[in-house]
Amino acid sequence: MTVYINDVSAFLPNDPVDNDHMQDIIGRIHNLPSRIKNRVLDNNKIEMRHYALDPATGQLTHTNAQLTAEAVRRLKPYTGYTIDDIQCLCCGTTAPDLIAPGHGLMVHGELGSPPCEVISTAGICLCGIAALKYAFMNVALGFSDNAVATGSELASSLIRSKFFEHLQSDRDVKRNPALAFEAEFLRWMLSDAAGALFMSSKRNPDRLSLKVDWIDHVSYAGQYEVCMYMGAVKHEDGSVTGWRQLDSPREALEKNYFALKQDAGILNEEIVKVAVDLALVRTIRKRNLKADEVDWFLPHYSSGFFREKLFQAMEKIGFAIPYEKWFTNLAYKGNTGSASIYVILEELFHSGKLKEGDKLLCFVPESGRFSIAYILMTVV
Repeated sequence: MTVYINDVSAFLPNDPVDNDHMQDIIGRIHNLPSRIKNRVLDNNKIEMRHYALDPATGQLTHTNAQLTAEAVRRLKPYTGYTIDDIQCLCCGTTAPDLIAPGHGLMVHGELGSPPCEVISTAGICLCGIAALKYAFMNVALGFSDNAVATGSELASSLIRSKFFEHLQSDRDVKRNPALAFEAEFLRWMLSDAAGALFMSSKRNPDRLSLKVDWIDHVSYAGQYEVCMYMGAVKHEDGSVTGWRQLDSPREALEKNYFALKQDAGILNEEIVKVAVDLALVRTIRKRNLKADEVDWFLPHYSSGFFREKLFQAMEKIGFAIPYEKWFTNLAYKGNTGSASIYVILEELFHSGKLKEGDKLLCFVPESGRFSIAYILMTVV
């Protein structure tokens, strides 16, 4: 059965925050200026982002479930629609508000909508795609008439300065500067948002829809070590120790197991190679995909640092897509992880730029342990 995206929505909390005011919101570790902030921001090219934090108090203004529920409420797939119509709700996020129950159930609780099928997907950037694919398959197989998929992140809850004060003493930095960098690096990369889309077996009768042609979602974890992680520490040999292997939660706190960390060295070295030389080449062969058939390329890259590297790698394999066909809002909406592709798609979908017959190629990489997704859609 053919599946259509009838509407896409996004919710970015509070006013946008520019680079000069980031530390006013997320705080200064030990009230000291960051040693790496300017270097990271120069590379990532992000100029604005949103935080679910009160600038005056530093307290959270939303939970992850509340962000997601607000995005779902903003969907308007057809006249007379209400959230009571949702038959299947699929929610992905990197860090849910609770360890259990699942994020999807907490979102359903926030919505207060009638009984429906609910699924929670785990991961990092690709958990939003896993939710989308579950929703797609549910409709395609006729298990439900419609489905809502979401991706959301409340990264600000993890990058507030108070979450780092136990790590970032001079003693800790000198003892393990790599770990300190891996943890602080993401403070200048991540921000908050939620996105949602409504899928059904019926195209919109009076406006454009997006037909989902296919979704390729591939893991390379069998060949690559962990790169982005939380709830663990990574060792020099590439292995990881999870927090539940320790004797007590206190030990995990003292050793900074719960900070979200990124092995930037492996990221820079491997992500483009995996995304293009392995995953894109695989999709090109599997789908007989041709670059000149793509009208819009929607890449979720975590940093502007990768923009030219991605273009060059695609050009090298004979799949060059000119920059004028690229659509991204990283610079002014930030890197919002699993929400990013929803936030990108929402803006383009409502921009008036799409026309019937356009082909959209979405690209979402995940550095957690190197997974990649490509999605092709057609405007109908």
